[in-house]
Formats: sequence, structure tokens, C-alpha cells
Amino acid sequence: MPAASSAAPPTAQLLIVDPQNDFCDIPGAALPVTGANADLLRLAEFINGAGQRLTDIVVTLDSHAVYGIERPAFWQTAEGGPVAPFTQITAQQVRDGAYAPRNKLLAEHVRFYLAELEASPKQYRLMVWPTHCVTGTWGHNIHSAVSDALAAWETNALRVVEKVLKGRNPLTEQYSAVRAEVPLPDDPATGINHVLVDRIVGFGGLTFIAGEASSHCVAATAEDLLGAMTPERRAEVVLLRDCMSPVVGFEGGEQGFLERAAALGVRVMGAAQALALVQPS
Repeated sequence: MPAASSAAPPTAQLLIVDPQNDFCDIPGAALPVTGANADLLRLAEFINGAGQRLTDIVVTLDSHAVYGIERPAFWQTAEGGPVAPFTQITAQQVRDGAYAPRNKLLAEHVRFYLAELEASPKQYRLMVWPTHCVTGTWGHNIHSAVSDALAAWETNALRVVEKVLKGRNPLTEQYSAVRAEVPLPDDPATGINHVLVDRIVGFGGLTFIAGEASSHCVAATAEDLLGAMTPERRAEVVLLRDCMSPVVGFEGGEQGFLERAAALGVRVMGAAQALALVQPS
């Protein structure tokens, strides 16, 4: 009698959101997320453990210039002084003259932008973040352990990791890799990234999601993608809970995201538990 054969593991995809040095709690990081270094070490182990059972990997990369609407270099106070990182700026404060763009020619755009941002479904307020993930710098690079794991995967799987740059327009914010928070009519790249959406939503198997930070870019990207999925497709999405962390002070944003995802049928589990999903049974 022939021996019983093991069932083949399901096809699996990995989406990694912004696994970059500047978001890691390591020396030199511009916007460290507490726990991110450990998250990404676990993620590297997951990639190595899953190996060729991962048939598709997509990595998003926060990609900015020094000057941008969410950066200190863009703003000044009413007195012409600098604006510190982690300052929140509202449309009303700009109307009142408390803050203004250093480039006066952008005053009209700023008023339009903040009004649109605050009226959006997410009801964001503009946050002036520390200058981070400047394209071409060390901070923009992928965490070394994850980078090594991705290189090994490409070598062994004979496939290429798809890297998606986001946030390159300095006049709008982009937490989500799917679209800018306020798409700009004169820049189609700030609209919906249909190629990315089709790649993730149309994938025929499990999709694991990890990265930084869970309170911001992971949440925004995942929720935009989940919104384009059927209930059956959402059931094939797995959030790697111990491969993501929130920005300090925004833990509530992470918790809300995880609760909303679970309510949509998304599975939330640790990397070790998730690895078992792609092991032969």
C-alpha cells in the first residue's frame, strides 16, 4: 500500500510595510518605533522559515525628500520661527495665522490641503514628523536582517521582491501605499495604485501583512486593501501581530485597527503560529 502523501501547503504572499531603519528602535533612527527592531528580526526569521512557500513578496518603502508638507522644513510659526517635530497643525490654526508655509506661494494649497485632510473619512490632522526616510539615506534602507532574508529568498526562489515607493510628492502625505491621503489632481501617482491593489487583492492564497508602524502606515495600507476585498478574500489575510508595533502615544490607533480587521474576518496571530499555516500537513 503506498504511503499517504502530505497535503501541499497553501500558496502564500507577504506584504511588508515600511521595514526601514528610520522606524527601528536602533541607534541613528529618525523616528524610532519602540519594539520595531525585535519585530523585524522576527519577520526575518519568518521569511527564512517560510522560504519558497512564499510565492510573492511586496515591500513598501516610505520615500521622501527633506522638504515636505509633513516636515519641519515646510513650516514656520507666526513669528517666523521653526516648528518642532510632533507638532499637530490644523486648518483653523493656519487660518488664524499660528502656522504658515515657509513658501508663501503655497498658502492657498495648504488651506485646501488641510481642509481636505480633515474632511476625509479618516479625519486626519496634519502631524509634523521628524525628517525621516529621505530617499537614498541609511534611514531609507530596509532593516539589515530583513534585507538579508529578502536577498536569500530572491536567490532561492528565483523571483524578485517587488518594492513600492510611496510618499514622494512633497505636497501631500501618504501613510497608505494604496493612495495619498489627499490625492492631487496634477499628480496621478498620488491616486490609487491599481497595480498594487490588483496584486494583493487578486492573489489566490494567504496574504501575510507585517511592518511599521501598526498605528499608521500598516493600518492605512491594510485597511485600504481590505476595503477592496470580498469577505472570502479577507479570510485569507493574516496580520503578523508580533512583526509590527505602534508609534508611542498612538497605541489606540493600533488597537482600533486590529479590532476593525478582526471584525472583517482577518486573522491576527504571531509569526511562529503563522508559519505553521504554510507548512505541509
